[in-house]
Amino acid sequence: QVQLVESGGGLVQVGESLRLSCVGSRFSFSTYDMAWYRQAPGKERELVARISSTGDITTGGSTTSPDSVKGRFSISRDNAKNTVYLQMNSLEPEDTAVYYCNARGYGLWYWGQGTQVTVSS
Repeated sequence: QVQLVESGGGLVQVGESLRLSCVGSRFSFSTYDMAWYRQAPGKERELVARISSTGDITTGGSTTSPDSVKGRFSISRDNAKNTVYLQMNSLEPEDTAVYYCNARGYGLWYWGQGTQVTVSS
């Protein structure tokens, strides 16, 4: 059974940074597009950033990603560790949400359980 396990969330102050990690297992990690989504209370889940299996990155500014994260968040992957990261800098209260790891490939979608990020002012 495919597993995606997120970590790194927590409570931080405005302007601080966090790095989220997601470790995938029981699937061919390097051949899947990996992404981070977030869902704030009362809002729909939205794409934050995606990194394809070939390393192409979509972060903010696209029609499906929030412009507000561009220049502050960055996604990366380490296929040797089956891990995708989301570096989040200059955090704002509006970034408060549950952040979910997503794997997409071969017509399949997989989700992690989510990690809570809370930014306090």
